[in-house]
Amino acid sequence: MLRRRRRSMAAGLAMTAAALAAAAPSGASGARPAVSPPPDGGRRERPPAVVSAPVRIADAAAVRLLRPGDRVDVLAAPAAGQSGGPAAARTVARGARVTAVPPPRRMAAVDGGLDGTLVVLAVPRPTAAALAGAAATSRLAVALCRS
Repeated sequence: MLRRRRRSMAAGLAMTAAALAAAAPSGASGARPAVSPPPDGGRRERPPAVVSAPVRIADAAAVRLLRPGDRVDVLAAPAAGQSGGPAAARTVARGARVTAVPPPRRMAAVDGGLDGTLVVLAVPRPTAAALAGAAATSRLAVALCRS
């Protein structure tokens, strides 16, 4: 009776292994195992790629306070003469990580008379585009984040 149990158990294991082997995809056939789609309808959002964005901050003294690793909010205020009255600044980037603070250099004539100091921030790609657009029409400032 014990032998019969062992044989039936061995036969069951062999059949299970054969069934699994037949159901598994082979490398040559290119078949994929059936996977249920995610609950959002099959679309999986990837986190945006982080890029290094050089940003010219209007207040050079504020940039001297920054160190790599600091977190900052970048604010854009309309340049002087662009609005009829005082305008509120808008936040362009929140919690951007400072990756580099290049040493200040004298502005040459080829810089087009730009003022301010450069800082390099790690931000998602869409935020980098928003920073570039804001820099074209506004003066940028930073606010150091505590946490």
